[in-house]
Amino acid sequence: MIVAVYPGTFDPFTRGHEDIVRRAASIFDKLIIGVADSRNKQPFFTLDERLAIAREVLGHYPNVQIESFKGLLKDFVRSHEARVIVRGLRAVSDFEYEFQMAGMNRYLMPDIEMMFMTPADQYQFISGTIVREIAQLGGDISKFVFPSVEKKIKEKVAVLAAEVDRYSLRQQVQG
Repeated sequence: MIVAVYPGTFDPFTRGHEDIVRRAASIFDKLIIGVADSRNKQPFFTLDERLAIAREVLGHYPNVQIESFKGLLKDFVRSHEARVIVRGLRAVSDFEYEFQMAGMNRYLMPDIEMMFMTPADQYQFISGTIVREIAQLGGDISKFVFPSVEKKIKEKVAVLAAEVDRYSLRQQVQG
């Protein structure tokens, strides 16, 4: 049985991510989605929220398992006896970063293969960062994420906007 790991922050989980999962799940016996804690990236959604979103979007894939991880990818991959790491590439800028990471991973895990997949054409320009920014500016993100994800993003944007409004009001009162 060949086990692969598709790691990422998935903040938020986009249609591009699902495209990679759908295709990788058809290649490997088991595909583990490793949702990284990545506090350094200051994610929009909490780890628990990102896990719940991934499980909701990917729940219909029988050979896909969603788990969180902290620390080195190497340790997560080894703990699942995976033989392949799957990564998505959208643009040349992704390639430079992923090429560097692949070199480091090959050094740390010489027996693990890296597999790069490009999303379908209609998803190549989608990134979580851009989706979040469009949502925060009130734009339409419905073509980039699943309806349930869009709803969660809009809810989160509303909560964050309310927090900013409360902070501004507090500053005015104190000023």
